[in-house]
Amino acid sequence: MLNTRKREASDPLLPTRQPKHPRVEQNTRSTGGLTAHTRLPARWYQLGREAVKLVSDTIMVLGSRASPSTSLPNHPPRLQRLLPPPRPPIPNESYPHDHQIRTGLSSSLQSDQYSMQTPLNSTRDSGSSLQSTSTTGFTSVSHSTALPHHQTGDDLLAGSVQQCRRAEEINNILYQRKNKEHIYARKHKAKVKEDRMKDREAVMTELFDLRRASGYKSNLEDFKSYMDYQARLEHLNDRDTLSPSASLTDLRLKEDTPNLSHRHSFSGYADVPFLENAKNKLLRTLASPPTKPFSTHDRLRQEARRKDEEIEQRFRPSLPKSLPPEIDRCVDDLLAKQGVISKIAREQVYDKDLSRLLPCQWLNDELINFYGAMILERSEACKKNPGANGRRKPLNVHYFNTFFWSKLHGEGYERARLAKWTKKFDIFSKDVILIPINHNNSHWSGAAINFRRKRIESYDSMNLDRHQVFKNIRHYLDLEHQNKKKKSFDFTGWVNHVPDDTPQQENGYDCGVFTCQFLEALSRGEETFNFSQRDMAYLRRRMIWEIGQAKFLDVP
Repeated sequence: MLNTRKREASDPLLPTRQPKHPRVEQNTRSTGGLTAHTRLPARWYQLGREAVKLVSDTIMVLGSRASPSTSLPNHPPRLQRLLPPPRPPIPNESYPHDHQIRTGLSSSLQSDQYSMQTPLNSTRDSGSSLQSTSTTGFTSVSHSTALPHHQTGDDLLAGSVQQCRRAEEINNILYQRKNKEHIYARKHKAKVKEDRMKDREAVMTELFDLRRASGYKSNLEDFKSYMDYQARLEHLNDRDTLSPSASLTDLRLKEDTPNLSHRHSFSGYADVPFLENAKNKLLRTLASPPTKPFSTHDRLRQEARRKDEEIEQRFRPSLPKSLPPEIDRCVDDLLAKQGVISKIAREQVYDKDLSRLLPCQWLNDELINFYGAMILERSEACKKNPGANGRRKPLNVHYFNTFFWSKLHGEGYERARLAKWTKKFDIFSKDVILIPINHNNSHWSGAAINFRRKRIESYDSMNLDRHQVFKNIRHYLDLEHQNKKKKSFDFTGWVNHVPDDTPQQENGYDCGVFTCQFLEALSRGEETFNFSQRDMAYLRRRMIWEIGQAKFLDVP
């Protein structure tokens, strides 16, 4: 029960706490006349200025660390115009009381910054709320945020955007100066390139002399193109690049490139390490003693083979150096002709295709397929009229065009639907199947399935590795036999045949001509070839006449 007689205390027992922040109405006079509607933009304006200044000072500090010897007065005039003017040191007298000083970016977030009663020094600018030292790069922020009465929120925003752009431009200039190329960089690169070219020429010449001593007969320029071509093909082989590569020139390119001849150069493929390796390999081959036969029987067999080759070479007709005058004039007329030059079966050749048979140029699909169509038509004609051909009777052959190998190697038998390619004939009833092979749009070679000899044959003028060729053809034979004969192909007695005396090219552009001549000789049942690198100029002009007339020339 409460004591009703107890008197009430005149004063409260606990002291009442005064409000931490004065009311807005009472503080309006101390904030320079700013109301609640104008104080928030003022604070955002101060935050924007402080952020811009902080970014600018950070950029300057990072730039001074990247190049210690570079100071602000040494910047280019363009940068001097963009940088803010230097600020005088702030005297200590400007801040009479310690509680009025706020440092760091966080001071702008204090809720009582507008309630400070101590005015700032009247000589200081009201907009220079950011103060920074040139030695540390830190920003000192004053607590004054009074805005001129004539500035609006749009003016403040425009000023902040302008300062941000200035800071970004300063950053770009410093970045460009940091990544600027050395004044002697280009001269150094040119000197290194020149030295490498000199070393390459020296090793190339030395290797050329060694090859000339071992039987090479072409000139130095052809030898350079040959070595570059060989380096490129070995580079492809190392990368297992019988698959397409977009970084290499396409042999099947049909459109003419402006200001680009058909002669393809591979300068840069045969670098100094590659040439040194080729030279050392050749020196080891020349220094090694000849292989001795294992027995007397082997020695006698080698001697008999050598004599047979000498007799055959003596009686084998050699190719002439040039065409007869009337045929040679016809060749010039064909080269001057424009448009469609010749047609046979479903193949046709244009003037731009025929021009690829000029010296030092690659052959394309149109030329090789047209030549193969001529081989096939001659074989079909001889079956109907055995005495139609004056030369040795052609065999019963079939010629697959250049896209057969691309389909077989790239897509496979089933996916490429190669069974439809032989719907109208039986390949197992043929004597020989002729296959031109395009290696990754960089090299031509020939292959044959010889049913008479039970051989899978490969003829390559660059003597590349044939493992993939033999593997794909054997796989095709087995699947084709299963499709047509409903059982697997019997490879008993079949061998992979690579002739030791296959003619070899001595430059980087005659592989297509070699391939055409390989296939043409095989279609006549020839076991050896009577042409070499020295006959390429004659064979190119002869092929122009043969393609233009759509028939073979009945001379050697």
